[in-house]
Amino acid sequence: MSEQGRILLVEDNPDDVELTLRAFKKQGLVNQIDVVNDGQDALDYLFRKGRFAGKVTSPLPSLVLLDLNLPRVDGIEVLKQIRSERKTRCVPVTILTTSREEEDLSMSYELGANSYIRKPVDFHQFTEAVKQLGFYWLLLNERPF
Repeated sequence: MSEQGRILLVEDNPDDVELTLRAFKKQGLVNQIDVVNDGQDALDYLFRKGRFAGKVTSPLPSLVLLDLNLPRVDGIEVLKQIRSERKTRCVPVTILTTSREEEDLSMSYELGANSYIRKPVDFHQFTEAVKQLGFYWLLLNERPF
């Protein structure tokens, strides 16, 4: 069950977290954004385990923005586990990463990522990408939950 417009941002770089939050705000997207800084916390958040057991009462997010290069559990493994569980299988996952590795791109789609975006370095380009992400995934896309 999804709460309208809630986003889970999985990002370990504080500068990228701030950039993403600023980009959403600049585009007027006022969705609730929950931030976790590593792959294990992302899994714990989604499956209500570890430090999130009994603490997260909100429904699943409408969108997961997932970096690939994460501490503890990498983004590829997070994606595998999201897609392997019935309750999270249909949650849209957008890979938002600086990785230029073709293997990361291919593997992400093979494992069920809904989209793959390489983070633009330019803030204006990044805010435009965030605007398009928000518009599509949070307003236009029909979700099965």
